[in-house]
Amino acid sequence: MKQKLTITVDADLVPRAKRYAKSKGVSLSSLVEQSLREMTGEYSTTFSSRWRGRFQAAGREGDPRYDRLAEKYLS
Repeated sequence: MKQKLTITVDADLVPRAKRYAKSKGVSLSSLVEQSLREMTGEYSTTFSSRWRGRFQAAGREGDPRYDRLAEKYLS
């Protein structure tokens, strides 16, 4: 069960934290929760979170099948 938590941080940190979370493909709430889990020793990564952002396009432009898959999974 999720529970709301109100925190206070520096005003200039909020937009930077949001950009960082977005670059990682997660919400700011998930990022905070993940950090708290790491600090308390409860962190267990999922397969997808361990590999998110680590793959890059293979450079096979012009192959229609590859182009469709790249559009679907790499965008």
